[in-house]
Amino acid sequence: MSTQEYLTVAAALQLVLDGVAILAAETIPLHEAPGRVLAEPIYARDSLPPFANSSMDGYVLQAADTAGATANRPAALRVLADIAAGSDVTVTVLPGTAARIMTGAPIPPGANAVVPVEDTNEPWRDEQRPLPPIIHIHRQVSAGAYVRHIGEDIVAGQQILNTGHLLRPQEIGALAALGVSRVPVIRRPRVAILSTGDELIDVNEPLRPGKIRNSNSYTQTAQVAMLGAVPIPLGVARDDEADVRAKLQTGLDVGVDLFVSSAGVSVGAYDVVKAVLEKAGNVGFWRVRMRPGKPLAYGRYQGVPYLGLPGNPVSAMVSFERFARPAILKMGGHTNLERPCVSVTVQEEIQSDGRESYIRAVVTRMGDGYTAVTTGEQGSHMMTSLIKANALIILPEGSTHIPAGATLSAMMIDWPETVF
Repeated sequence: MSTQEYLTVAAALQLVLDGVAILAAETIPLHEAPGRVLAEPIYARDSLPPFANSSMDGYVLQAADTAGATANRPAALRVLADIAAGSDVTVTVLPGTAARIMTGAPIPPGANAVVPVEDTNEPWRDEQRPLPPIIHIHRQVSAGAYVRHIGEDIVAGQQILNTGHLLRPQEIGALAALGVSRVPVIRRPRVAILSTGDELIDVNEPLRPGKIRNSNSYTQTAQVAMLGAVPIPLGVARDDEADVRAKLQTGLDVGVDLFVSSAGVSVGAYDVVKAVLEKAGNVGFWRVRMRPGKPLAYGRYQGVPYLGLPGNPVSAMVSFERFARPAILKMGGHTNLERPCVSVTVQEEIQSDGRESYIRAVVTRMGDGYTAVTTGEQGSHMMTSLIKANALIILPEGSTHIPAGATLSAMMIDWPETVF
């Protein structure tokens, strides 16, 4: 493929994804695992619950002793003991007897059901609650009532999580219950962030003629961090090939997995990033039929995948969303690489130049569907248009005029309450 071709977004994205691989595994403490992706399946070493236990505070008994019991004709049973959660059971429930039991406490031998305390004559709201010698049961229960059985949730030896599973709080809780203190996960991608341009100054410097503050490094660092990857800021490279190579060498020295730079990839005399990549011998493409973000380079530098984003801040951020984000997610072992999309009814006409376009918009739920309103001026320098947006409306390639009322797809970059 010639690097002079303008690729479609889909073709460019496929090249990027084909050029990155899932990273190696590492084993980490369980408390560090939220948001990580499993590198191996997990099998249960124990059953859950590990023993039969009560799901209610109440009285554990033999279900047959409650036959026909009502509030007017209660069953009267002799109380043997109190069984607290965490206790070692020392009693056996025989016909005509019961034991008071707490939620989570083990079911004693002989018992097969629990009656909630609310269905007895015990004054269960009384803080003292002395153990009564006789308890009156006000309802009939069947065998197994309010009993959590061994292995009801998980059976020892069962596979509970597969390779590629994203670890959320619920998975962390299950692993903790199973005694898994360390888990094998895909290593977090280390992503180098580089901005280029003689016009850039640091955020704490005062503005002076011809200079702008370096916002892209901070934006891309934040985008990388939000994905659970490790951002490695390389600072600003001047419009000089030697300086670009020096900054990239810093990334190589610390073992980054992906380079993401902004600016320097267009056709200007000072756009040196593409020249550095070309001299390194590997430029996959550098022009994409999308708006914003036409000048976008992809290749490898010393064997490391490289994404060169445009310099304008909106173009850089949208290009990151479309290409860098799925690449980083893939490297981290994720299988769901795309933002959620919804069909929206646009509330105004939209003009475009025929490239696949990503229009900043606010999506709101309306009845059974969604509506979208653009955030105004769509210039690639208009950072406030992204601050206002919760979505990017996608205009298909070839579209130049979208009338109000048309239905399009919107990529959701946030899910605020107004969308639900």
